[in-house]
Amino acid sequence: MPLKLPRSRAEIRRIQSERKRYAVEQARRAPFWRSKLEHIHLERLDDPDEWRRIPILDKDMLRALSDQQFYNEFCVGGADGISEYWRSGGVTGQPLFYPRSFRDMEFALLSFARTYDCAGAEHGDRAHISFPMGIHPVGQVFARCAASRGITVNWAGSGASTPSALQLELIQRLKPTIWLGMSSYALHLANLAEAKGMDLSSVKRVMTSAEPVSQAKRDKIERSWGAKLIDTFGMTEAGMMGAEDKPGAGFRIWTDLYFIEVLDPKTLEPAKEGETGTLIVTALWTNNVTPFLRWSSGDLVSHSEADDGVGPFAVFPRVKHAHRTTGFFKVRGMNLGHPDLEDFMFRHLEIGDFRAEALNEGGNDVLRLSIELRRGCDGAAMCRTMAEEVKAKFELAPQLVVLETGTLAKEFEANIKASRFVDRR
Repeated sequence: MPLKLPRSRAEIRRIQSERKRYAVEQARRAPFWRSKLEHIHLERLDDPDEWRRIPILDKDMLRALSDQQFYNEFCVGGADGISEYWRSGGVTGQPLFYPRSFRDMEFALLSFARTYDCAGAEHGDRAHISFPMGIHPVGQVFARCAASRGITVNWAGSGASTPSALQLELIQRLKPTIWLGMSSYALHLANLAEAKGMDLSSVKRVMTSAEPVSQAKRDKIERSWGAKLIDTFGMTEAGMMGAEDKPGAGFRIWTDLYFIEVLDPKTLEPAKEGETGTLIVTALWTNNVTPFLRWSSGDLVSHSEADDGVGPFAVFPRVKHAHRTTGFFKVRGMNLGHPDLEDFMFRHLEIGDFRAEALNEGGNDVLRLSIELRRGCDGAAMCRTMAEEVKAKFELAPQLVVLETGTLAKEFEANIKASRFVDRR
C-alpha cells in the first residue's frame, strides 16, 4: 500500500501541508478553477484564512456543467492515464462518471482496505459482499482491496444479480465471517433467513455503507445477525473516508488522505467541536484527474478530535452524521421525519421490516404503514398497539397493513437502496 498509517497528529499535519499545495496546483490546471484560484497564495495555504479564500465547490456548480464541460474544463489530464470510472451518487441530476487514474486507485484501494483494519478484520477472514458490483464502485473496490489484508472474498453482488435466496444459500455453504452491504439489505436478508429458519451465525461482523444507521436500526441488525455492525463512510468525489472503531461513536476519518472542514451552515465559519456543521472535503491524493477542492457534499456532521490513545486509529478525528438531510413526509400538516419514524419502528422487536407511504385518498392525506411481524405475533393486536403509539408519538392516525414475512425483501432486493419511504400523492 502506498502510505503507511500515520503515528501522530504532527505527521498528519505535515502530509496535509504538502498535499494541499499539490491539490491547488492540480486544480489550477483546470479551466474551471483557473480564475477562481488566481488570488490564492500557495505558500500560505496552512493559514486557515488563506485556505478559506478558496471558493467552496457544491452540487449546484456541478449541475451547471454539461457532460462535455465537466470532462474538458473541470477534469485535468492524469499523467499516468485513466484506470477506471466511478459513478457519482446522482446528486447532480444525471450521474457523472469520474475518471480515476492508476495513481488515484492506489490510494482508493488503501482507503477501503483501512475499513477492514478499523473493523478488526484479520488475515483468514471470509467476506460475503452484497454491495452492487456494477458501475457504482463501492462493491468492487471492497472486494479488490480485501486481498491486501488476506481476506477471502465472495463477489455476490446485490439482490439484482444474486437473488436473496441464493445469497442465503451461499452464506450457509461458505460460512463467511464478514458480511458487507447496505444496512437495508442486511435487514432484508435477516428477515428472509428467519422466515426460512436459516442460520447466519458464521458472520461475526456486518460492514455497511451509503445509508444512515440509527441506533435502533443498528440494534435490530445486530440482534438479527448475532454480529457486530461497523458502519463506513465515503463519497465518490473523494473515496472511502473512514470507518467506525467504536460502534455508534462516529467515523474515524483518514485525514492523511482527505482534508476536512466542518463549517457553520450559515456563516461558513469553522464549527466548534460537537456542533453540527456542513462537511467540506478536499481529496489530497485521489485528485490526479478530478480536482475536488473544498467539496460540499451536503452532509451535516459534528466532529471531535477524539484523541483517546486507544489503538492505531486514535490518531484520526471522528465525524458523526447528524442525519438531518434524509427527508420527511408532510402529512396533514405534520412533518414526519424519515429517520425519526424508522427509529421508532425498529424499536419494536415484533416488527421485522416496514414500509411507509404517503397517499391521498378521497382528498385526504394518509400515512400507510406496511409491516412484517416476527413469527408468533398477533397481527390484529399489534396493529391496534401501533396505531395508538403512532398517534401518540407523531399525532397521525396511520393505516396499518400486515404483510407476509419476506414480502418487502422481494420488492427491495433489486434496488441499490431500499425504497422504505414512498410518497404516492
